[in-house]
Formats: sequence, C-alpha cells, structure tokens
Amino acid sequence: MKLDDDIHNYYEKLLLDHLVELRLEDEYDTEYLADLCCIVLNQLPPKYIRYEVDMAFYLPQTERFEMVMKVREAVSKAKAFLDTQRDKN
Repeated sequence: MKLDDDIHNYYEKLLLDHLVELRLEDEYDTEYLADLCCIVLNQLPPKYIRYEVDMAFYLPQTERFEMVMKVREAVSKAKAFLDTQRDKN
C-alpha cells in the first residue's frame, strides 16, 4: 500500500472544485494558491477516504452541503488573510 496514493482527504477535492469554480488560477500564481490551500485545509477537519465513489453513495446530502459551505468559508477567510499580508508588503 502506498499511503499517498490510496488514502486522501476528501476536503482536498472539495477545495480544488471550489478553486476551479472561482477561477482563482486565472488571477493568482501557484505560490499564492499553494499558500491558500494550506491555510484552508488547516482550518478544516480531515475526512479521509479511499474511494470517491464511497462518498457519493454514503455521504448524506446535508453533510456534503455542510462540507462545501465550510470550504467556501475557509477559502474566504484564507483569501482575506493572504490579501492582507500581500498589502502589507
């Protein structure tokens, strides 16, 4: 078993989906996006999974909605933090 290939945090997928939705890669460089992802994921509880399909079948819609909302809030907070730091420099 290769841990980094077999197990991952489901919040990573939700985060990347939201970043694509916001089209942040068009506005920011990879350094900014990497910092943003680290700050966001550190705000969220881990939700480790092996297979995406498991989440599709076993995660209640209400829980998934709550997770998506947590990601959106965490991205907003992290972006505000990074933008404040950027303005200071």
